[in-house]
Amino acid sequence: MYDFLALKVKCPVCSKSLMDDQIRVDNEKSIKLNIEIGGKKGSINLSSIYGSYNYITDVSMANDEIAKFTCPHCSGIITDESNCLSCDAPMVPFHLDMGGKVSICSRNGCKHHKVEFDDLSVALNKLYQEYGLAGNFQEQMKKTKQKEIKRDPHKEIIESGTFLQAYCPHCKKTLIEDEQLKLKIHNGQDGFIMLSPYLNVYTLKSTLNLPEDKVVGDIMCFHCDESLIEEKKCGVCSSPTAKIAVGARTKLLDFYICTKKGCKWHGLSEKDYYDIRLEDSLEW
Repeated sequence: MYDFLALKVKCPVCSKSLMDDQIRVDNEKSIKLNIEIGGKKGSINLSSIYGSYNYITDVSMANDEIAKFTCPHCSGIITDESNCLSCDAPMVPFHLDMGGKVSICSRNGCKHHKVEFDDLSVALNKLYQEYGLAGNFQEQMKKTKQKEIKRDPHKEIIESGTFLQAYCPHCKKTLIEDEQLKLKIHNGQDGFIMLSPYLNVYTLKSTLNLPEDKVVGDIMCFHCDESLIEEKKCGVCSSPTAKIAVGARTKLLDFYICTKKGCKWHGLSEKDYYDIRLEDSLEW
């Protein structure tokens, strides 16, 4: 139930916010910390999406090394008395704005984490009020609805926030799993990326670390393993695109997404351009 939840966290030492508005990871505000690992010191910005392992850092980190995290405000060491249940490294706790805490493992490469709420009923109520059912859906929808949309009576409009029923263009099987748009990726190793299936809601998480502003190696259907990469280029950054099929009333549309992490471009095929418009698309 925490899919696409963007957490807001505070330092457990000084209680100041650790959220960074300037550097975004997975298209959301990141969690900024100082880090010391392998004898090197620097800074790191962690993804605030629960279950995502993406980050940006200015230090090189080898797998299995244990990191020490400190608060950028008070320089206090952020650590817990409990150890990771998977690898026995110290856990790193953060206080949640909604009450409770989330903890991550301090060992690079270990994916163990847990979230605990002070009062589950209060936390769930706050989750639905603030985030809706698809990440910070309400916040992003307010921004898109504030823009004036020019209506063309000859075109069908797929509005922002529409749930896109997505299918593989090869085997025609659904790409929606647990209310997420799931795709297989290869970026040095195989993994999965989960995208928000709501039009113009750009939240994502992945099982691999995907560097910001870099093109993903390959994107495939998780059923048939066929590549979804197309010759069509992104209309903003000219990166390769991946094609999926989405349902729109009476037919399936060729829907293209940019393969560069962080780029929000998406569009339709030329044959659908004259009949259908995507509200707020960067293509128009």
